[in-house]
Amino acid sequence: MLKIRNLESGYSKLRVLKKISMHVDTGEIVTLIGANGAGKTTLLYTIAGMIRSTGGDIVLFDQNLKPCSPQHIVKMGCSLVPEGRQVFSTMGVEDNLILGGYVRYKRDREYSQTAELKAIYDIFPVLRDRKDQLAGTLSGGEQQMLAMGRSLMAGPKLIMMDEPSTGLAPLIVKEIFKIILGLREAGNTVLLVEQNAKAALAIADRGYVLETGKIILQGPADDLLNNSDVQRAYLGRDVDSDTATCDIV
Repeated sequence: MLKIRNLESGYSKLRVLKKISMHVDTGEIVTLIGANGAGKTTLLYTIAGMIRSTGGDIVLFDQNLKPCSPQHIVKMGCSLVPEGRQVFSTMGVEDNLILGGYVRYKRDREYSQTAELKAIYDIFPVLRDRKDQLAGTLSGGEQQMLAMGRSLMAGPKLIMMDEPSTGLAPLIVKEIFKIILGLREAGNTVLLVEQNAKAALAIADRGYVLETGKIILQGPADDLLNNSDVQRAYLGRDVDSDTATCDIV
């Protein structure tokens, strides 16, 4: 579905991504983990067309994305759930969702706003209860669900999520990750950026470890969970320590 080869990107003269190569296959959850400043958000923004790459290729559904605008990339079936939710706080919940379906409304004469809203409310029942409420008055977890629902309204085949667990209580985080698993079961493909490496690897099929703009490790999620370097750096556990007793999964 998504193939990236030798990708380079950054901000003005600042080179952030350095020869990134990776892929995401249909029906997978693939996670990117790494410390703050590793380049994870830059990678998502470059795929989404919000930052222009300076080298390499991004191929989605056999089409090179380098000349494509963000709007065209959304139309192709790739949506981004941004870090920090970024809902339209002075608009109602349902109006936020309707905006997410704008590209489908424009391209698909058979698009049914009512049917799509029902589908989103079935996934996120709390949004149905809050549909007339201003988005800015929702809790952090509800805003995250709204941001995810808004992205799904575009009918994406590839959903990219940037730090969906940030600032949320553990019980809400568990619910968000359960929803992400449900998206895969419904036939969606997910590229997940997460600081909570343990939770991300627990639901992912494969993972990549990003460090200072380079991929330093990759492989099945279970292998990364059991990798001593990943455990030390991202999971808060030193497997060589006699005092290390926390459960990794």
